[in-house]
Amino acid sequence: MIFFEFAQRSIRLHWLRSLLAVLGIVIGVVAISSMGILGNSLVLSVGEALSDVGDTVVVYPHSGGFGGGPGVQTNDVITGRQVQQIERAVGANDVIPLHVGADRIKVGGEEGVAQVYGMETTDIPLLLEISEGVYLRGASGAMVGQALAETYDLDVGSRITVGDESLRVVGILAERGVGFDINPDQAVIVSDQWYTSVYGEEDYDQVIVKVRNLEDIEEVKNAIDATLNRRETVVDVFDTRMILETILETFSTISTFTTAIGGISLVVAGVSIFNVQMMSVTERTKEVGIIRSIGTRRREVMKMFLYEAFLLGFLGSAIGGILSFGGGYVALLIMLQDTAYLFAPSSLVYIPYGMLFGIGTSLVSGLYPAWKAANLNPIDALRYE
Repeated sequence: MIFFEFAQRSIRLHWLRSLLAVLGIVIGVVAISSMGILGNSLVLSVGEALSDVGDTVVVYPHSGGFGGGPGVQTNDVITGRQVQQIERAVGANDVIPLHVGADRIKVGGEEGVAQVYGMETTDIPLLLEISEGVYLRGASGAMVGQALAETYDLDVGSRITVGDESLRVVGILAERGVGFDINPDQAVIVSDQWYTSVYGEEDYDQVIVKVRNLEDIEEVKNAIDATLNRRETVVDVFDTRMILETILETFSTISTFTTAIGGISLVVAGVSIFNVQMMSVTERTKEVGIIRSIGTRRREVMKMFLYEAFLLGFLGSAIGGILSFGGGYVALLIMLQDTAYLFAPSSLVYIPYGMLFGIGTSLVSGLYPAWKAANLNPIDALRYE
């Protein structure tokens, strides 16, 4: 343990230089851990926001994309017969055919444009959650998205004019966020019967299949494709889980990149420790010569300098680990306005990762100076002034 005590003594004697080296490690560990926590929290946030459509297969007309809707001339639709074929192909999974369009809306003296979705009233609870009021039952009412209700100050019982038709709002939907099937937050939901009678469109613009078992998604996609696209491509079938995974992979890459940026500061701190160790070897050359001349082995001299590098790295990493929690909290508060993901195990794990990386960087930085000290010629070291 005497060599460990020598390392401690060296740090105490050169406390200012050692403090600056420790500060570099602290900054590096905080940067890595905070960026890791922020990146992982971003992935968790996006995943949670989009996970409610991860069990969905969406079917569009092949050349129509997202369909026509009111006022748009197109023959690219999904017919009622094709909907029946989809229902037979997917078995017990829920099939929700949709009319999709947009129209002018008017609330009091305010006017605008909103997305309009028409669907069977019995299908609405399968796809959307309600926040206020009741689900649509008849053909004369409407439901509105949360964002649309806030924009036009709509409540249950309010009147809204869609096109030339006046409808009473019976329910306000819960906020859903971005979706790959539909985006109801800024939309008006009406019954299939109302949509058909007003716009004269009996065919559908898209079909949503809610798959009960996620393991069956690929099988459901293949069944729809085999049924409708046997001779030619009639419909395009998309798996929202696949899109979700692609987006999460992209955000994971961004998370890794931001963590790597934080690692640059730790590399700089490693250079600082390397410089401190080289200065320490130079200043203690005569000391090394003395202890080597009394029989101290090279590996013991090397340990003495590695202990010093370890102590610097450990102190910096320990302080950095503590401060990383606060750094992650501030980063989430600024970037996401939500600190809930800070306590997720996959976020907190970046703190010990950053600490280990800090200690490892310190030891690597101290290897060459320790090796150089261990290989000094004892006679030359004793003569060193």
